[in-house]
Amino acid sequence: ASDIERFLAAFCNQRDAVVEAARKLLSDERAPRRQKLLVDLIHNLSENILAEDREEDKKWFEGLESRFKNKSSYMRYSCETRIRSYMKEVSSFTSNVHPTARDAYKGIIDLMSDKLKSVKYNGCYFDRREEEAVRLCTAEGWFSCQGPFDRDDCPCKHSINPYGNRESRILFSTWNLDHIIEKKRAVVPELAEAVKTRDGREVNWEYFYQLLFTVDNLKLVHIACHKKTNHNLSCDKTKIYKKRKQNHKIS
Repeated sequence: ASDIERFLAAFCNQRDAVVEAARKLLSDERAPRRQKLLVDLIHNLSENILAEDREEDKKWFEGLESRFKNKSSYMRYSCETRIRSYMKEVSSFTSNVHPTARDAYKGIIDLMSDKLKSVKYNGCYFDRREEEAVRLCTAEGWFSCQGPFDRDDCPCKHSINPYGNRESRILFSTWNLDHIIEKKRAVVPELAEAVKTRDGREVNWEYFYQLLFTVDNLKLVHIACHKKTNHNLSCDKTKIYKKRKQNHKIS
């Protein structure tokens, strides 16, 4: 093991002693930079990450409604809230849809709503108790930034554990579930256009559902990695309509 690995191991094993020593140093420290380092150190080592229930970590729940009895239920709710807001945006676009296509557009909204209800608005993404295949965090609750829409990873290696303490929980609300193919600029207008010009074809609403509400098209990104410029990406034209089943006639 390297010197830094041995240092980190000793550091974690003596956590309580390190926190106590850092607090003593902080009480007399006046230099802002050193204050920041000490505060961050105390903050990170004092986290009660593994605690789940309200009684185990009351500070974490400060400011939250009493109906949330454990951390995972709140984190699931916070993810559901984001997904619900996307559904509201899709629904509010109805007034922009061509009058002759509005009923069909509303029909697709109903199908998407039913699908979202059946999967509980994909709250599983933020719930550390869920299966590894469906959550975006580790079993302890660590989330890693997936990087800007135009990169495969995060250049800054941003990470956060909103399960750790109240401040991290609040900071996590600034992280974005960013649409790679943009929701407002591309996906929703394309859906409206597809309904208007369907000409007897069946719109592949499941494809649009995946783009709007699933990690097929969503990336979890730190606010510094959330690029608000035009992504210049469009929907796959070959997936907009369902392929018609061909009837082979016997001659």
